[in-house]
Amino acid sequence: MSAANAHSERIQNRLLAALPTGDYARLSPALEPISLVPRQSVYEPYQPIPYVYFPTRSIISLVTLMDDGTAVEVATVGNEGMVGLPVFLGVDSSPGQAFTLVPGASVRMRADIFKAEIALSGVLRNLTHRYIQGLFNQIARSAACSRLHLADQRCARWLLTMHDGVAGDEFHLTHEFFAQVLGVRRATVTECAGRLQRAGVIRYHRGQIRIVNRRALEAAACSCYHGIKADFDRLLA
Repeated sequence: MSAANAHSERIQNRLLAALPTGDYARLSPALEPISLVPRQSVYEPYQPIPYVYFPTRSIISLVTLMDDGTAVEVATVGNEGMVGLPVFLGVDSSPGQAFTLVPGASVRMRADIFKAEIALSGVLRNLTHRYIQGLFNQIARSAACSRLHLADQRCARWLLTMHDGVAGDEFHLTHEFFAQVLGVRRATVTECAGRLQRAGVIRYHRGQIRIVNRRALEAAACSCYHGIKADFDRLLA
């Protein structure tokens, strides 16, 4: 990967962008650009994690698998962070699963190189600690949100998160995935998306979502969106 290409991707990932120039210059040769396709596996349950990923224009879903095979999303990761935190925490696998939710660009690094960099760079280590805190905050707030807020509010909050992490106003997401990440029935997704579409906030057809009125979408969302965003802004400043 050339230094010029590495730099162009750096500005798209907030965690990488927060690194000082010297730390990033040492890191950039190990960063491999990759285009993630829909439902691409990033890591599987109890399997070695070969890479850590820094999304730039894609969204990765972190999923917990229940005993009956049901998959429940616990967090999404976009250009604010990274995927592969078990490697940072000293283990090489996870009981969970990670896969591409919204396809697009990312950069990745071999897990062994990342571990070596963490040992070498106190700045990268500190930033990763701060990102973990932000991710914990996201998971905790999302759990409370799923209990306390209406499906329409949660739908709007989640669409805002997707909009923040992708390039442009349009992205692809099936009813099945949408229902999974919200923890609701597909019929509920159809109803929520339909109301937003009739209000002129989004366009939704055959899994293709286009954000038409960002300000109205923010007004429709619960306060959790701004709370989660503010936490990441503070921690990754």
